[in-house]
Amino acid sequence: MNFLTNISATLTQWIAQAEISNASQISFFLISPLIGATLIGFASGFFSGFVNLRRNALSVSALSHTMLPGIALAVLVTQELTQANAFIGALFACILVGLGSVLVSRNSRIPEGTALAILYTTAFAGGVALLPHLPVVASLHDWLFGDISLISRSDLNLIFIISTLSLILSNLFMRPILLTMFEPNVAAAQGVPVRAMQYLIFTLLILMLVASLQAVGCVLSVSLLVAPAAIMLLFTDNTKSLFWGGAIIGASAGAGGVLLSQIIDIQAGHAIVILLGIIFLLAFTLSPKYGVFKR
Repeated sequence: MNFLTNISATLTQWIAQAEISNASQISFFLISPLIGATLIGFASGFFSGFVNLRRNALSVSALSHTMLPGIALAVLVTQELTQANAFIGALFACILVGLGSVLVSRNSRIPEGTALAILYTTAFAGGVALLPHLPVVASLHDWLFGDISLISRSDLNLIFIISTLSLILSNLFMRPILLTMFEPNVAAAQGVPVRAMQYLIFTLLILMLVASLQAVGCVLSVSLLVAPAAIMLLFTDNTKSLFWGGAIIGASAGAGGVLLSQIIDIQAGHAIVILLGIIFLLAFTLSPKYGVFKR
């Protein structure tokens, strides 16, 4: 009898431990994407202020599509798809195409935008051509369109480091960056290293694109780097409000998209982008300052 009692007590303890373990796993699978999407949304939303003020949303779109061939090439070389080789491949492709367009424009009569369009479409076509020859086409879909439910602790650490670094550098060099964007000649006359500031903006842009890979994928990442500040432009003319308001909108859309995806059963990346689009349309329609009805 005591033997059966001991077995029953042991089984009860195992079940309790299993329930705790399952609860913690469920909690991790929900909280981790929530934290990751909020971090990415906040940092990307803040940086979207530079993108909108510089009016280079199409360049961001081009660079976001450039990540595909970089990831595809990394998979082809290593024969596997991991966070590390996807990050390195995407980073390498963005730098190569971005700096390549600058090199072409500075050494020919071809404008930088034209060079970027040619290089990114060529690279994107090459990436698409590689897809049938890759061993992990199915999982590659998650990197193209995002699946933040697969985020790990190491991914969160990487996102936190990139987001923090981007926010610190953006705020630290805010004045020289803005001066370089609007008045490069005045900036140079005041001793601002104009070319260094341009490279800093470009580097931060690439880092934010790569950081958003896990959340919304390389195809949809442009939305997080354009929409938040574009929404704020419909409400304010204040530069500080543009940046921090964009950060709040990006973070809210990130967290809201993850929660919305649980309700309507779609991928979180898609939900985040759809949510941003809905907020933009509402702002465009109802903004008391620049809304369509205000006119």
